[in-house]
Amino acid sequence: MTKNENTQTTTLGSTGPSVFPLGLGCMGMSALYGEADRAESLATIHAALDAGITLLDTGDFYGMGHNELLISEALRTAPAAAREQALTSVKFGALRTVEGGFTGYDGRPAAVKNFLAYSLQRLGRDHIDIYRIARVDPDVPIEETVGAIAEAVQAGHVRHIGLSEVGADTLRRAATVAPISDLQIEYSLISRGIEDEILPTARELGIGITAYGVLSRGLISGHFTRDRALAPGDFRGMSPRFQGENLDRNLDLVDALRKVAADKGVSVAQTAIAWVLAQGPRHGVDIVPLVGARRRDRLAEALGAMDITLSPADLAAVEEAVPAGAAAGERYPEAQMAHLDSEH
Repeated sequence: MTKNENTQTTTLGSTGPSVFPLGLGCMGMSALYGEADRAESLATIHAALDAGITLLDTGDFYGMGHNELLISEALRTAPAAAREQALTSVKFGALRTVEGGFTGYDGRPAAVKNFLAYSLQRLGRDHIDIYRIARVDPDVPIEETVGAIAEAVQAGHVRHIGLSEVGADTLRRAATVAPISDLQIEYSLISRGIEDEILPTARELGIGITAYGVLSRGLISGHFTRDRALAPGDFRGMSPRFQGENLDRNLDLVDALRKVAADKGVSVAQTAIAWVLAQGPRHGVDIVPLVGARRRDRLAEALGAMDITLSPADLAAVEEAVPAGAAAGERYPEAQMAHLDSEH
């Protein structure tokens, strides 16, 4: 894969780093979507860097450290120029069991320092570019958690402070403690809840958005079929949007989107990603979609979205095919929805 001719960069908010307009979400290379091919994962990261992608997003709990070690290996074996341009975005705080379960979140300042020390060791780097708690710890004020990350910034171990899945009020409180570069949050054609309060607040505070789930875990990629058998351990087996009648209704939306994409001569996935790319200018917020490609062909498809310009008529057609609020089912199971500060 050759370097993308589009050399445009996006600055994450008023204080964040300049990044390529798409980021690579690496979670699926280690966890929650069934087995991944290690060699192909490494090749995909290398291809992303070669294409100009700079932001690599991970979490210390993705495969209990596996994902950070994978990224470390990819960077260690990448050309020096690519390694130097790479930026790491790391989520922390999730508590796991040996069996892979989630038991809560820890945002205490002492825990922040502990998680950070382990991540730096696994990544093989002397700093993390953007560091954020994965979910708000309900027992620890966000001011304390952000304050601990701010201390790490002062010490040179972290460059920028991010947040993940927080609501407008929490975003405001965090921003009183230290500059926030970006909010990482789910945003796609079928997950548009952030448009009401969160996007306007981010715009007001000069905070960027790194949007994950832009293809809704493959649901609106155009590649997911009604009869697809999911591998054991695949998160989508528990996701409400992939169950029974919900799946049928959601794939009906994809079929409608497919017609719009075909008229434009592009793929469904490219249309969905291009729609997210177009939302930054529409809402006055810096938005960088994170594409969760595990293979080079899916990465190439996603990169093609950058060459698509959606006119006002195109955007209207896309949103007529997939109206706001049309998705069937919540984006997470009920127990996980309860952890989302952004939903309360």
